Amino acid sequence: MINNLGEDMEKPRKILIVEDDVMNSRLLSTILVRLGYSVDAALDGITGLEKAESSPPDLILLDLQLPRMDGYEVARRLKQAEKTKIVPIVVVSAFAEVENRVKALEAGADDFLSKPVDQVELRARVQSLLKVKQFNDHMVDYQRVLEAEVDKRTRQLRQAVEELKSALDKIKQVSLDTAFRLAQAVESRDGVTGIHIKSTGYYAAAIARVMGLSPQDVEFGLYATPMHDIGKIGIPDRILLKPGPLDAEEWEIMKLHTVIGGRILSNSDSQVIQMAEQIALTHHEKWDGSGYPEGLQGSQIPLWGRIAAIVDVFDAIINDRPYKKSVPVDQALDILKKGTGTHFDPEVSKAFFSVQKEILSVLREHEDPFFKGP
Repeated sequence: MINNLGEDMEKPRKILIVEDDVMNSRLLSTILVRLGYSVDAALDGITGLEKAESSPPDLILLDLQLPRMDGYEVARRLKQAEKTKIVPIVVVSAFAEVENRVKALEAGADDFLSKPVDQVELRARVQSLLKVKQFNDHMVDYQRVLEAEVDKRTRQLRQAVEELKSALDKIKQVSLDTAFRLAQAVESRDGVTGIHIKSTGYYAAAIARVMGLSPQDVEFGLYATPMHDIGKIGIPDRILLKPGPLDAEEWEIMKLHTVIGGRILSNSDSQVIQMAEQIALTHHEKWDGSGYPEGLQGSQIPLWGRIAAIVDVFDAIINDRPYKKSVPVDQALDILKKGTGTHFDPEVSKAFFSVQKEILSVLREHEDPFFKGP
């Protein structure tokens, strides 16, 4: 139908009259029904408040002098309640004094009509405030729709971020798996298994953790350390698999695996591969400067090179290689202690022995057939 606002409505606008005078209530109701509105009434403040809260109207005509609860308190409570705070309140009262109007407005009233009510003025005030209510309803609905859309977009964005993270994790895993498989292919030439290759990463991560490195660096070291000997791919089998000591010329060729490894891993955007490049180049440097390929000394050697050095020696000692047999773990630990301060950074060595139990548990966990420890 079309109401007095000149707008198509699915149902008439609802008006609640809270008036204790039955004749005044009936008069207002008759006028409003003729104007096309749906009308309900209450004869006291508490009943009016209950009706407004149970089924919020589009507008309330409110007397000030009411039984059980006066109009001022009713107005205050209506404006405090979430369901009725945007419902316009028109005070209809015989108290036309300024102080009463001000008190009513302070309580939450939106407009004021004096008794006896003029029909033309009543119609104009009602129409005006219903337009305001209609606009407020539209804004509430718009905000609700907007919040729902924001929530939807947020969930979509969160899902997209999770999918992207998952894709990046898969790419990272594939890249690391490829690098590890390459390292495994290289190391398998002289009998080193995949378990041993991964173990060096676990040892290095344990040392880095106890030395206070960041969780990210610990994770990078876990993946980067197993690539320390990747340069052996460039060493001929006659040297790499020689069952006895190398002569001077062969030894110079063997030492090139550090440089070859650095070149293979160079120019990568991956932080893990960048760390692996550094480890490949420097894991044979020694604390006293007698290592290779650059003869770096002390803190000139990158920290991860120093960590990889002790890890590599420990792993090499406890495993069979073409040129030697493995030794028991307790003997291997004695060798590392003797090399502290010459071959190994004292702080790194200290960290190694502080996590000795964790390192030995890695050996047991992987059921290392070469494990001869206690």
